[in-house]
Amino acid sequence: QVQLVESGGGSVQAGGSLRLSCAASRYDVRRNCMGWFRQVPRKERDRVAEIYTGDSSTYFNDTYYADFAEGRFTISQEGKIAVYLQMTSLKPEDTAVYYCAAGIWSGGSGSWCIPYDWGQGTQVTVSS
Repeated sequence: QVQLVESGGGSVQAGGSLRLSCAASRYDVRRNCMGWFRQVPRKERDRVAEIYTGDSSTYFNDTYYADFAEGRFTISQEGKIAVYLQMTSLKPEDTAVYYCAAGIWSGGSGSWCIPYDWGQGTQVTVSS
């Protein structure tokens, strides 16, 4: 199993920026995507952004963004074992624990990263 370690969370005022990082312990050929999810207490874990890290030209660097992330968050990957989430114009409703995941790209239209491995999470708190 791949170990994922997140960093970069913290507290920021509304309108500010944070950059989350996630590093995998090793490359796993069975994993071809990475992504970020977030969760607040008593609610389900939501998708935030995902990126294809595999070798298929069809999906090369394909990304997914949740509606709330579009235009404010940017996901990027490095060497198939690290993923970043640049978050700008942060709002209090972005407050959550952010989890990194590695998984398998679903393929087809509306592709998404099916998560198999999870990090421990990093807290992001945005104050008004």
